Amino acid sequence: MLVSATEMLQKAVEGHYAVGQFNINNLEWTKSILQTAQELNSPVILGVSEGAGKYMTGFKTVAAMVSAMIDEMKITVPVALHLDHGTYDGCYKCIKAGFSSIMFDGSHYPIDENVEKTKELVKVAHAMGISIEAEVGAIGGEEDGVVGMGECADPNECKMIADLGIDFLAAGIGNIHGKYPANWQGLSFETLAAIKEKTGDMPLVLHGGTGIPADMIKKAIDLGVAKINVNTECQLSFADATRKYVEAGKDLQGKGYDPRKLLAPGAEAIKATVKEKMELFGSVGKA
Repeated sequence: MLVSATEMLQKAVEGHYAVGQFNINNLEWTKSILQTAQELNSPVILGVSEGAGKYMTGFKTVAAMVSAMIDEMKITVPVALHLDHGTYDGCYKCIKAGFSSIMFDGSHYPIDENVEKTKELVKVAHAMGISIEAEVGAIGGEEDGVVGMGECADPNECKMIADLGIDFLAAGIGNIHGKYPANWQGLSFETLAAIKEKTGDMPLVLHGGTGIPADMIKKAIDLGVAKINVNTECQLSFADATRKYVEAGKDLQGKGYDPRKLLAPGAEAIKATVKEKMELFGSVGKA
C-alpha cells in the first residue's frame, strides 16, 4: 500500500533499524524492489530522482505505474513513493502527480533561503498528507548534475531545518553519491552525534549508501539514521548480471534476445542486492 514515509521512519527510530530507499529507473527496477519488500515483509521507499522521472516520461507516469503495480502485485507492505533531491518546482510537480513523499534539497542555497523554501513546502506537503525530507550540508559526488564536495553539515543549521516540522533530515556527514574513492575518509560520526543531539528523535537520512562498510552502516543506525539510500549498487549489480548474460551468448540462444529474458538476470541481481541491504539495515519483518 502507498503511504507517506513518516510512520515507517518513526517506527525505525524506535526499533533501531533503517528503512531502505531504493531508487527506481524503470519497470524492472520497481518490480524487483516491490517483490523483495513483500517477500521479506519489509517497509520500503521507492526513490525517484528528477532525471529518472523525466526518463520515465514524467512524474504522473511514475506515480500511476507504482500505484498500479502495488495493486496488481497485491503488495501489502508499506511503500512510499519519494522524490529524491527535489528542486522547489520538482516538489510541487510530485505533490500534484500523486507522490506520497518528497525531498526538497535546499542545501545549495544560503541557510535562510533553505529555511524559507522548506517551511513553505512543509505546510503544503502536510496539508496533503505527504511526508517531507530536507537537506543540510552537501552530499559528495554528482546527482542529476548537482555536484557536492561532501561537506559536513552544521548541527545548528540542522536544528533550524528540523524545527520547521519536516519528517526526516538528510545531513552531510562525509557521505557521497556513486562509488567511494580509495582515499575516502569515512563517515564523520562526531558530526552525526552532534546532529542527533540537536535534533532529538528526528529520523536522519544517510544518502550514498552504496559501498559504505557494514560496520559504519550499523553505527550510523545506532546514532539515529533511519533511512538509507541505495541506487548505484543496484545499477552495478544489474549491469554486471546483464553483461554476463550477453557475454555468455545467452541472448543468441533460442529467444534469449526477448527483453523479458534479456533483462531477467539483471532484475534478479537487483532483488539480491535489495535483500542484502534490507537484512543489513534490519528492516526485514518490520512491515
